[in-house]
Amino acid sequence: MIPEVRKAFNEQYTDAAYQHALNIIEQKYPGDLVFRVAETPVFLSEKLVQQLEEASAQIVEQLENKELLANMDRAVPKEYFVPGDEGLCEMFSLDFGICKNENGETVPQLIELQGFPTMFLFQEIEAEAYHRAYSIDESWTNFFNGYDSAQYEKLLKDLILKDHQPEEVILLELLPAEQKTRIDFAATKEKTGISAVCISDVFEENGNVYYEKGGKKIQVKRIYNRMIFDDFEMHKKELKHYLDITKPLNVEWCPHPNWFYKISKYTLPFLKSGYVPFTSFLSDVNVLPDDLENYVLKPLFSFAGQGVLIDVTKDEITNIKDPENWILQKKVQYEPIIKTPDGDAVFEIRLMFFREPNTGKPILVNNLTRLSKGKMVGVRYNADKTWVGSSIGFFKKK
Repeated sequence: MIPEVRKAFNEQYTDAAYQHALNIIEQKYPGDLVFRVAETPVFLSEKLVQQLEEASAQIVEQLENKELLANMDRAVPKEYFVPGDEGLCEMFSLDFGICKNENGETVPQLIELQGFPTMFLFQEIEAEAYHRAYSIDESWTNFFNGYDSAQYEKLLKDLILKDHQPEEVILLELLPAEQKTRIDFAATKEKTGISAVCISDVFEENGNVYYEKGGKKIQVKRIYNRMIFDDFEMHKKELKHYLDITKPLNVEWCPHPNWFYKISKYTLPFLKSGYVPFTSFLSDVNVLPDDLENYVLKPLFSFAGQGVLIDVTKDEITNIKDPENWILQKKVQYEPIIKTPDGDAVFEIRLMFFREPNTGKPILVNNLTRLSKGKMVGVRYNADKTWVGSSIGFFKKK
């Protein structure tokens, strides 16, 4: 990103330093890191940071628009509608691909967005590992808007716990010990005191929600939700029993499960910005473009890139039975901008927003990045490559 910084990093890089970074993570959370961490952080230029902040401001303004939010009610599938006070979405993320426009300029383009938690605390661990292993100067930060690690942790803890005791709040997930993101669950417990609990270990009595801890039945007052219905449906038969969260329950949510659908790929066709590529519901496309090779087809309700058709054909589109649940999106050209010893890498950056309790407004606070050398960006699509995987964006403090 910054040529002289990238050149200096690559020249000073050693496998031993990279292994030291991995060891720092492993020593802190033994056996919990089950995805690939990239050999390098991403060093973001001042211009790109400004573009990301501008793009975010435009998009967040629209996400806060009441008229747009009213349209989002249709996003929630009836069978997955969760009753209860949705409130405002306490945390959401915007995913930008770093691309090249028609003028050959590097620009961020919104690829996806999610009203759902991501790995919020692993990023701190990863940032620390990079700083220590590579002796990166502390003037490089991953936090936006003047936040530091302590302030970030406090804001996240306040949002998750609200005014409850840690044992009254759970991180709800499906088979949490088997999830690839479990290292973040461990970090969340360390920083907030709440435990990751499987949906099969939670039960309801007279509308109240309970779980057992140390042989004691504890009422759950608030749920930090990490459970995705798609994942749940694939494994439901493996569970002897589970909490039906589509029933009215006397519990608070953070964020409410309906936001997973409301702030999602479903939102993309409604957003207007030079930082958002053309996107339409497939059901609204009356005439297919002649240049289908320049479009990508995505299912609305999937995660981790599953079901995406990159080289889409007319036959594949014709065979889709539920076009209202798919979007057709103009392809963007990812820019292989990260110079590495064995080929250039592209990357996406996820910008994380928390709603500040004192203002009620969402604020950009942190990021994660994913480096790729394959057709798809994501850890599972780059398993046989190096200088790819989970990373973080560093930029100079203002």
